[in-house]
Amino acid sequence: MKLIQLRYVLEVFRHGNHISNTAEALHTSQPGISKHIQMLEAELGFEIFTRTRNRISGLTEPGEAVIAISQRVLNDIDNLKRLREEISAREGGPLTVATTHTQARYVLPRVIDRFLKEHPKVELRLRQGNPTQICEMVASGEADISIGTETMHEVAGVVQLPCFQLERCILVKKGHPLLKVRKPTLQDVAKYPIITHDPAFSGRWKVMDAFKQAGIEPNIVFGAVDADVSKTYVELGLGIAVMTAISFDRAKDTGLRSIDASHLFQSSTTSVSLRANSYLRNYTYDFIRLVAPDMTRARVDEALHRTAHP
Repeated sequence: MKLIQLRYVLEVFRHGNHISNTAEALHTSQPGISKHIQMLEAELGFEIFTRTRNRISGLTEPGEAVIAISQRVLNDIDNLKRLREEISAREGGPLTVATTHTQARYVLPRVIDRFLKEHPKVELRLRQGNPTQICEMVASGEADISIGTETMHEVAGVVQLPCFQLERCILVKKGHPLLKVRKPTLQDVAKYPIITHDPAFSGRWKVMDAFKQAGIEPNIVFGAVDADVSKTYVELGLGIAVMTAISFDRAKDTGLRSIDASHLFQSSTTSVSLRANSYLRNYTYDFIRLVAPDMTRARVDEALHRTAHP
């Protein structure tokens, strides 16, 4: 049994059971991947994947256990590599943080500035995506941690540690009629074209859910990829925007005004996500603490241990 066999099995599963996509992503050949999987199945004495006309179509029941075990084994191999790197470079090393635009633009600058002052030898790398994508980066090992709001679906092998809430506001152009309404209702908001997040973000479905429960059909102009794009179109007068309150900067967004919407729409929970059973370098704990001061090393370890031993 070889590690490469476990890695290929895991990667095929992550790529939707498509060997061709897996081969392209790993820059290797389809026959090579197929051969390694068949050798592993022969050694185990059972099939990992179900097949239809010689094409992989899903996982067998024991195959599901193989995926879980493979993930743990490969995580532990990565942990050993991290331990080696930390022993050889106590004060520095790489740290890859996957995050969303809102977090990178409005939450993390102060965190990163302080972190790099405390750890000047750490090579910090940022990756950006939507909430689900950044958790998938953690699961695959592309990122050490992710910082973002709720995912559209649970990502296997990832532990999410809730840190703080992001309340919502309504951004309007200076002089907008909605500013004259003391405490807007959903009916008041629905009178105007609305710009909200792309459907891949939790903010979009929380906004839509509020209208749905009230039996109101809002006029959604489009879903913007990030807060800055939304603000640009609000300034152009194309609509109003529902977004996290932290996205509004009174000093910079001089042509806009913010209206509290915490009574209309659910807040979003920002979480730090980690790969289950992962080994964290000392400076990774420090980064998490700067994001959420209450997230102590003991609390992080407890969450990881609870996931590893339910």
